[in-house]
Amino acid sequence: MEVKPSVCHEYQVDEVLKKNVILTSLDAVFNWARGYSLWPLTSGLACCAIEMMAAAAGRFDLARFGYEVFRPSPRQADLLIVAGTLTWKMAPALVRLYEQMPEPKWVLAMGSCANTGGPFTDSYSVVPGVDKILPVDVYVPGCPPRPEALIDGMLQLKQKIRTPEIARSARYGA
Repeated sequence: MEVKPSVCHEYQVDEVLKKNVILTSLDAVFNWARGYSLWPLTSGLACCAIEMMAAAAGRFDLARFGYEVFRPSPRQADLLIVAGTLTWKMAPALVRLYEQMPEPKWVLAMGSCANTGGPFTDSYSVVPGVDKILPVDVYVPGCPPRPEALIDGMLQLKQKIRTPEIARSARYGA
């Protein structure tokens, strides 16, 4: 059997090697690994926390996507899930937790209260959206959002991590 060389990305590669060797960048491998191994830090502030717990339970099984390890310590987590109403009194503690997380880190705002203040937006004590104090990567709408919505938000975050072009264009409006 004669092996015919083919051109693959400006390099001469045999057909046998082309089917068995993957050429990629180290950044692509790291982003792939980060997207499939998020370790969330739970921040259950209100009723959305119940839906977050339901998403991790047996019926919806968030673990099948690789997000099963909910961490109790910010030093072991790379995703902050803000689930529920954030008050100005609690905001400094949440910012401190975010600052203690190692880089790279992401934030997911879950529920109407975390996204915009929800029905309490006119209150003097409620933060009108977590994005006022932290950079939010993914918003999960609903009051409270269903566990399927949280799973969809996690999958959107995974896609954003795996393709940095999406993150850059969303952040800089390009």
